[in-house]
Amino acid sequence: MKLSRSLPSLPWLPLLPLLPLAVALNGCTTVGPNYALPQQALINAPLANGPIDGADTALTSHANVPAVWWKMYDDPVLNSLVDEALQSNTDLRVAAANLARSREALGVAQAQGGFSGSASAAVERAQESAEQYLLFEKLPVANEGNFGISISYEFDLFGKLRRGVEAAQADTESVQAAGDLARITVVADVVRSYVEECSAAEELRIAQQSLALQKQRVDVSRRLRDAGRGNQPDVTRGQTQVDTLTADIPRYTARRKIAQYRLAALLARAPSSLPPAVLACDRLPQIHQPIPVGDGAGLLKRRPDVREAERQLAASTARIGVATGALYPTISFGASAGYTGILEDIPTLPTARWAFGPLLNWNFPTNGARGRVREAEASSNVALAKFDGVVLTALRETETNLATYASDYARAESLRAAVKSASESADETHRLYLAGRESFISDLDATRTLTSAKSQVAAAEGQVAVDQVNLFLALGGGWETDAQGAAAASAKSVPASASISSPPTTPPTAPTTAAATPAKAP
Repeated sequence: MKLSRSLPSLPWLPLLPLLPLAVALNGCTTVGPNYALPQQALINAPLANGPIDGADTALTSHANVPAVWWKMYDDPVLNSLVDEALQSNTDLRVAAANLARSREALGVAQAQGGFSGSASAAVERAQESAEQYLLFEKLPVANEGNFGISISYEFDLFGKLRRGVEAAQADTESVQAAGDLARITVVADVVRSYVEECSAAEELRIAQQSLALQKQRVDVSRRLRDAGRGNQPDVTRGQTQVDTLTADIPRYTARRKIAQYRLAALLARAPSSLPPAVLACDRLPQIHQPIPVGDGAGLLKRRPDVREAERQLAASTARIGVATGALYPTISFGASAGYTGILEDIPTLPTARWAFGPLLNWNFPTNGARGRVREAEASSNVALAKFDGVVLTALRETETNLATYASDYARAESLRAAVKSASESADETHRLYLAGRESFISDLDATRTLTSAKSQVAAAEGQVAVDQVNLFLALGGGWETDAQGAAAASAKSVPASASISSPPTTPPTAPTTAAATPAKAP
């Protein structure tokens, strides 16, 4: 008589209403410390929240640093170079890829635990062992089948998985901050390369003008010699000065080429394809207003490297909870159903199977797990020390660049005054020389002094322009425009319960709550 092939009912289906209870039990506690920035962190100290030392000068203001600070130069060519670099620079492509990878890692962490399922199907021709069924006669060879589905739900009763999500989220925000740091670095490098190219071109132009002036002096000395009013040593000394100035020309040309090569690399271009306006630049771009620097607190909130270090500290704190969670059991609930038996009898009632029940997995001994907890705590202390170091570095770099900028600006001002007096002296001495009232050596010395002063002014003004770029880089401005939208999107991908900080674009502030004490390990 053939067996009935009606599909059996699955007896565990009435248990499905219990799933909401299972979900409610999920997350009843969370092991490990809740992240809060320690009160002893240097970012909370008075030295990090007061005015920036060296900012109280006529060269700076306490206004907020603009996000697009390079537009203060009011140079369309520079603006276009920065825009192009932000689209094509290879370092920014690497940063974007790292961020995408980190977000995928966050998605993997969020997918851990909860429901999972599988399906299986197998068909084979087999000779079963009779003795495993307590039989003494050989069983016939048969075609066997095994078809089934299974589902399970892992309970995150102790919060290990939630801590993993917190760590992954903090890692993503740290990578976002690293990308912001790459952005402001690329912008500063582009502006600096453009400034250095223009500065070298300006110094080259001044050197060529000085060379032309000295050649005129030599021509005059030759005419005077031919007229019997001069001598050959005067001509020789003048020609020596011409040769000296000529020797400086290749140095300025090389500096200009080097700046062009650096700029081309930042734009992912060939040097020969740089815009003609860049190659024609021979005047330094100027900022005609005090540089806004803000205050210490604003600086630390703005600097991406400070935010990166703070997020790494948050990730290290969350990993203490991940390590602590390994001390506790893993609890899951599973169910399965299917058919196993002679292939031609599937799916009949005798071939049906099902099962459901809880599963507890607890590893012993826990000595290794406890060691990993202590390791995670030590890593958190390391991250805090690094965070304090980054804060101190940010303050030092800003104060150093302010002092350097003020010093170089004062030097350039003095040199400009020196050029004015040297020019007047050179003109007067040359007139007296032509009138026979001064020697050629005096005329040569006055011309040499003027040439040297002009060269020093050009170099000093170029250094001041580079100092401005370095100061803006130390101030940490220039990442906000593109980063805020990405940060908001990243924040939406994490449930509210997993949020451990403000979005990446909101700089770290000092929480008023202390870190919670980790749950006592079993």
